[in-house]
Amino acid sequence: MIPAKLFALIQYPLPHHLLSRLVGCLAECRIGWLKNALIKAFIRQFKVDMNEAVESDPTVYPTFNAFFTRALKADARPLDEGLLSPADGTLSQWGEIDAGRLIQAKGHGFSMAELLGGDPLKASDYRNGSFATVYLSPKDYHRVHMPVAGTLTEMVYVPGRLFSVNDATTRHVPGLFARNERLVCHFETERGPMVMVLVGAMIVAAIETVWSGQVTPLSGRVERVRFDKPVHLAQGEEMGRFKLGSTVVMAFANQATFEASSVNGPIAVRMGQRLGDM
Repeated sequence: MIPAKLFALIQYPLPHHLLSRLVGCLAECRIGWLKNALIKAFIRQFKVDMNEAVESDPTVYPTFNAFFTRALKADARPLDEGLLSPADGTLSQWGEIDAGRLIQAKGHGFSMAELLGGDPLKASDYRNGSFATVYLSPKDYHRVHMPVAGTLTEMVYVPGRLFSVNDATTRHVPGLFARNERLVCHFETERGPMVMVLVGAMIVAAIETVWSGQVTPLSGRVERVRFDKPVHLAQGEEMGRFKLGSTVVMAFANQATFEASSVNGPIAVRMGQRLGDM
C-alpha cells in the first residue's frame, strides 16, 4: 500500500482535469455490455445495497453516472429534526470557525475567504460561525440535500485543481478544499446566511445542481450567478449531486451546536441524520 504522504505527493504533477474528463467520458458510455460490467463490478467492490434504490435493477441505468447518482426510495433516508447531514458519508471535521479559519485536518486549515473564491465581504459573515465537512466515498449515496431550509441567492463557480479528497490527501495537501475546483452556493435561512460548498475531486467528472443542471466543468475563471427569482429549497430537499465521490463543506454565519462535539475522530453519517442544532 502506498504511504499516505507519498500518495498525496504523487498527485501534484498529475493532469487532474484530463484524467477526470477521461473518466467522465467512460462514465457516460452507453455501450450496454461495458456500462453493465462497470456497474456490476462497482456494486461488488463497494457492496452497494440496491434495495434502497428506486430502480434496483442495475442494468436498467443507461450510463454508469445514472447508476452512481441513483435516487433512493422515499423512506430510505427519513429526516430527523434540527441541523441535518446533507449527505451520506463521513463527518470529518466540525465546529466553530475561528476568526475566519476552518480546520481541514490536524495541522491544516484554510480561510473562509479562500474557500469562497476570494470574497472577503461574504467571508466576514462567517467569521465566528460554524462549519461541518462531509466526505462522500465511492460507496455512498451521491445526492446532496439541504441541512436546513433556505433560499438560494448566489452561485459561484471557482476553478482549481482536482486533488483526491480522501483522508490521506486532506492530511497532507495544505488548503485542499480551497485549492480544488468547487461550486459555492449561498443561501439565506431563518437562522442567517448559510453556504454549501460542493468540492470537486480527482475523477469527479461533474457537479450538478437542481436549479442549473450540470455546472462543472466550466472555464478557468471565477463565475458568479445571482438569482433574482428566488430558488427556495425545503429542509431535506435535494440541492445537487456529484458524478463520483467528493466533499461538502457547509458553513453557517451563526453558531451551531454539534452532538458530536465530544467525539474524537470522524463519524459515519447518513443524509437526514441529526447533526445538532442551530
